[in-house]
Order: sequence, then structure tokens, then C-alpha cells
Amino acid sequence: MNISDILSTKFTEFDIGTPLSKVAGAFENQELDSVIVTDGEEYQGVVSRRQLASSSNQPSAKVGSQVQHVPTVDRTEDVREVARLMIGSDAKTLPVLRDEQIVGVVTADAVLQAVRPFLDAVTVEDAYTTKLISATPETTLGQALNTLREARIAHLPVVDEGDLVGMVSLYDVIDFTTRGGRKAHGGTTGAGGRGSRRGRTGGGGARGGDTERMLDLPVRNVMSDTVATVRRNAPLDDVVETMFDQEISSLVVIDDESNEPVGIITKTDVIEALTWERDDRQAVQVFGLDLLDEMDYDDVAALIEDMTAKYGKMTVIKASIELDEHKEQSRGVPLVLARIRLVTDRGYFTADGEGYGAAHALRIAANAVERQLLKGKTYHDGRKRRDDDEREKLYGWWLGA
Repeated sequence: MNISDILSTKFTEFDIGTPLSKVAGAFENQELDSVIVTDGEEYQGVVSRRQLASSSNQPSAKVGSQVQHVPTVDRTEDVREVARLMIGSDAKTLPVLRDEQIVGVVTADAVLQAVRPFLDAVTVEDAYTTKLISATPETTLGQALNTLREARIAHLPVVDEGDLVGMVSLYDVIDFTTRGGRKAHGGTTGAGGRGSRRGRTGGGGARGGDTERMLDLPVRNVMSDTVATVRRNAPLDDVVETMFDQEISSLVVIDDESNEPVGIITKTDVIEALTWERDDRQAVQVFGLDLLDEMDYDDVAALIEDMTAKYGKMTVIKASIELDEHKEQSRGVPLVLARIRLVTDRGYFTADGEGYGAAHALRIAANAVERQLLKGKTYHDGRKRRDDDEREKLYGWWLGA
């Protein structure tokens, strides 16, 4: 299955010199995940809703300062390959290029809509994240915002003595503070939603001391009281249907007996379920290997092995390396972005590196991951792991399609 039938030729585009305040206004459209950034006729990259909400920029800053370089794809690209690229680049929108000109975009939502009929063979139990990062009703907005940004997540369940009482999103907090402490009209969208109905990510509102004062307020002032939940035996096609019907992007997983929250399932989790390989898969996946003139696949695998071997007994479950070449050059050597995503039995690590030449960029990214390993800085380290036989049984329905 390729993406020719699911790509969209409608996308929002801004010149690299456009003020961020104007770009923020585009995200009033709640269905918009990312905008395309160009320099004249030349594609430069994307800026996502989450990226803009997570950054601290003056509205007068230019959108070019926030450009994210994500992989580009062809209109005939396989859906599962697109899913891998989305997970590897932490992006939910990928540009579709033809003759180096952007002709459309493919989104995570479009991928999920296309594969939803095939997801009935997999359950929440197979894909959800078991470590639930949460807040309490008395957690301050500042603490919640720091948790959301540090863990690189967009939704934070609110739990009070074991009971799930609400949900707060990154966009809820940003919107609340920019509006001067007033909730958007219509409230929030609930679990995993895109935040307040109007979804403002910049512009006027509270400033200076007012913002600091509001960040000291408790989460209960902003959280949504309505939270979508699901049990572990629910099939993923039902989960995806609920997400689209309720316009949300995550559901809290609850225990079958106690009804206590035990994890979370997000659209990203479902997308990642499409990326598992067959038993003969290589633990280290490299996208853009042709850019590595000085290294081959074995060299990259050895780099990952040497990097993790320094920190005691650590098993690499999956390593994804994404290499993306920019047009900028220095003495004929192109600027390359390298992104490493490392899933181990001790946690989940991710880092970027940018340098002239793919090997240089890869080593910079590897050094950044090593620093995370040294500090023990992990994200989503509760994700469920499975042996090869389980993966074949669970994901054979998709791999054989």
C-alpha cells in the first residue's frame, strides 16, 4: 500500500521570513499539525504545532529560526516506510516532493485512516505505553509545562489518589497563559486533544509577572474533567475510531478490575506498531545509508554497540538512525542532520546531531545520546517489550499484507 491515495495536495505554506506570530495564527485551525516553510520556491522544512508550543520565542522572531528538517517522501512511498520515517523523525507530517518541488503532504492521521481496517488483529495490550507520566490536581502549571517539555509529550493525565480526574495538554497551558488566565470559549477537548478550542499558541495575553503568577496556579484550573479511557483488550481499530470520532489523540488505559490508570495509548503508539519488522530484521535501522561515504552498515551497528557497551549491561531492542542531507555545503561537503532513536531495556533515548558530512553528524548525535546515557535521562521507558516470536505473531497480519 503506497501513499498516492492518501496524500493531501492542500497544505499551509509560509516564507522563511514570516513572523512567528503570523504562523501561530494559522494553528487556530485545529486540524493543522504542521506548516511548510519555503525560501522563494525552495522547500526548507516544517514547523509543527507542538514545536511552536514547546519553544520560547518572541512573536517577532521569524519562522526560519524554528524550521525542523524532516524526511521527504515520494508519492509512491510505502505506507509502512512512511510510518517508520514519522517515528524516526518524531514528525506527524511529511512533505511529498516531486522534482524537488513540494506537491503535498502525508499526515499521521491519513496513515491511520488508511490502515484502520487492518488493526483489529492488534489490541491496546500490544502497543500501549505502560509508564504513565501524570500530574496531580495541585501540580502547578509551571511544573506541568516543564514535565510536558522535558518528556517531549503533549498530554498529561491528572490523577488524584489513584483516580483519573482530568487531562491537561501542552496547548491548554500555553493557551491559558497567553489569554491572561482565561479559559478558551468552549473549554478543552479532553484526553489527548489539541488543547483549547481556539488553540492559540502565541500572540497577546499575559506578560512578564502575570505569566509567572499564572504558572504558579494549580493544574485543576485548566484541566479537562472529561477523559477518554480504554481497556487493554480493546482492538486498535476501535481505538483509532474513538480518536477520530472524539477528535483526540490519546486515551488513558485503565485496569480491568480496579479501573485505575495503568498507561496511555497515543496515535504515535499506533503508528509505531506499523514499524515492527520480521524476525530477520536488523536491530539497527539506518535511513539514508547512502550518505555515509566513510561508513557502512556494520560500522554504524558497531558505533551503536560501542556506545551502549560503556554503560553496563544494556540490551538494544531497536535503534533507528535517520540521515537527512541539506543543500547547504562547506567546501563541497553537505550539511547533514542525523537523528538517533535508541530503545533499550533501560529506557528510550533520542538525540540529533548536525554537521558537514553524514559521518560527522552521526558522531555528534551519538555523543549527545552518550551524554543522556551517562545522566540516565530517559523518556517513555515503560514501553512494553516483546520477544521475536511475539512480534511475529502480533504483527504478521501487517507484514504479510
